[in-house]
Parts: sequence; C-alpha cells; structure tokens
Amino acid sequence: MVRQLKGERSVRLLRVGETVRHALSEILARDIVQDEDLEGLSLTVSEVQVSPDLRNATVFFLPLGGELREEVADALNKHTGFIRGQLSKNLTLKYMPKLKFELDRSFDEASRITALLEDEKIKRDLKAPKDNDDDNDNGKD
Repeated sequence: MVRQLKGERSVRLLRVGETVRHALSEILARDIVQDEDLEGLSLTVSEVQVSPDLRNATVFFLPLGGELREEVADALNKHTGFIRGQLSKNLTLKYMPKLKFELDRSFDEASRITALLEDEKIKRDLKAPKDNDDDNDNGKD
C-alpha cells in the first residue's frame, strides 16, 4: 500500500521508511508511551513516508477496531519527542526524522469501493454483455 508522492520515490527512501515502520511497530506494541488514550490499544502502522532529506516522516496508522481515531492521533503527535527518542535507541540513521502521525484512510477507501462493487446496480452495469458479434460474423471482415 505505497502512496505516491510527487514523482517516483527512491528505493533508499522506501527502505528507510520500512525500517522506521518496523521499529515504530515494536515500540508501540510494548505500550511504553504513557498516555491514557494509548493504554492497551493495538495500533497498525501501515506505512512510513520519509522525506527526501530524511528529516521528516509521516507515519500512517490505524487503531485496531478503528475506535478513538482522532484522540489516538492527537496522543501520538503529542508524544513524538519521546517516540523519536525511543527510535533513536533502536535505529542508526544519520538524521532521526521528525514524526507526524496521520490516520491511514486507505482502509476506509478500500471498504467504500468494495461496498460500491457489491451494489446490485453496479454489478448489473459491470456484467459483460454476451459477445454475439463473433457468432454473426460468418467469416466476413
């Protein structure tokens, strides 16, 4: 589920983003961030987009069950300094990127598209008409 920024993203940026994503997932799973909005909450970190200069990173996440989304986003953004410090203990990067947490809305969009495709009107429109042209051709071009 890689989102495209302006232009193509380099393999290096993708690799750094994945490294940060794995480390963040581990940190958040350990439940060491002291905030009542985050206590006992399972989070999915779906993607980390790192800026070309490696100084900023946008973390796309979704709380398991999709509950308290805005509160969780606010809590995570409030504790970015602490989380960044924990990341620096686990990763060796020239620059530890500043973090910005955003809700991953791609799952909502995928659900919306799936619901649309399940609609009877849409299913009817998507059905391919039987191709009778091949039968009536009689070998003429």
